[in-house]
Amino acid sequence: MLEHGQYIMGPEVEELESMLANFTGAKYCITVASGTDALLISLMALGIGPGDEVITTPFTFVATTEVIVLLGAKPIFVDIETDTCNIDTSKIEDKINSKTKAIIPVSLYGQPADMDEINLIAARNGNIPVIEDAAQSFGATYKGRKSCNLSTIGCTSFFPSKPLGCYGDGGALFTNDDVLAQAIREIRVHGQSQRYIHTRVGVGGRMDTLQCAVLLAKLECFEWEIEQRIKVGEQYTELLSPFVTSSFADEGGSMSNLASIHPTVIRADRTSVYAQYTIICANRDSIQSRLKKAEIPTAIHYPLPMNEQIAYKHLCCKDCTPNANLLANQVLSLPMYPTLRKIDQERIIGVFTGQI
Repeated sequence: MLEHGQYIMGPEVEELESMLANFTGAKYCITVASGTDALLISLMALGIGPGDEVITTPFTFVATTEVIVLLGAKPIFVDIETDTCNIDTSKIEDKINSKTKAIIPVSLYGQPADMDEINLIAARNGNIPVIEDAAQSFGATYKGRKSCNLSTIGCTSFFPSKPLGCYGDGGALFTNDDVLAQAIREIRVHGQSQRYIHTRVGVGGRMDTLQCAVLLAKLECFEWEIEQRIKVGEQYTELLSPFVTSSFADEGGSMSNLASIHPTVIRADRTSVYAQYTIICANRDSIQSRLKKAEIPTAIHYPLPMNEQIAYKHLCCKDCTPNANLLANQVLSLPMYPTLRKIDQERIIGVFTGQI
């Protein structure tokens, strides 16, 4: 790449798009500058704007909500499942009305939401477009089909911490729709249909050629990394099994302060790429403190639902999403990466269960 010097829209961009499209089975892949840009451009391509409503989950990274609000539309929050933390499909239809212009399920922690059911709901209510926010699930499958090729548009992120991460920001959109693909391509380059001919409002959303080159190299071992992530995730679940819906001692070793734990559930008809390995635990603060003392890093995805965030809480009362509110105080993500050794996992589980 340094030899040809085409740092913007160089040949690696088209090569990566072709490989990613083949990987997912989608007809089109269009790379963009970030996962946030992917979501924003997807809504712009659908013509969503002021007065429109977009159904989504409150239990997600802010970008999912942010892009809706930036376009003047209103996010309509639907509560989540208590075992997967994905959007509860049984509660979507009640939120649909004449203003509903899109549905954005988030494939949280690396596992796709129930996309077939969401697509059916969308179809019987006027063919509402469905955008999969697959920022965490690229490489996962749903009923044998790849995440990002499960709905009208799929959006993903190549942020460095993602299952397929580059060395900076990057993202992509996937679709099988010719018209949408053309709109997305134009929007990412300031709405240009050709040089200096602007047929629509756009953004500067191109992915750097350098980052595309990085992903081309990383794709060579991506299938192996997916297998390893699944292996590590399953090992965690196996190690946790003696404690699931059971109890363990508090920090002092006493049995007077007991709490149940369980990992988020992976449905039988899909896989997860474990962007995070997340457990649900009633005494999270105690567990996190214990792990911190042992110098084991953890993270919380996410400590506040979107409808409790200062910028967005006026959009929806927190009582409308009780599961999201509850789980925001109970989820805890453990260290997760493809080369995590079982011996290290055993130490992690041993520390927070009080065995070590």
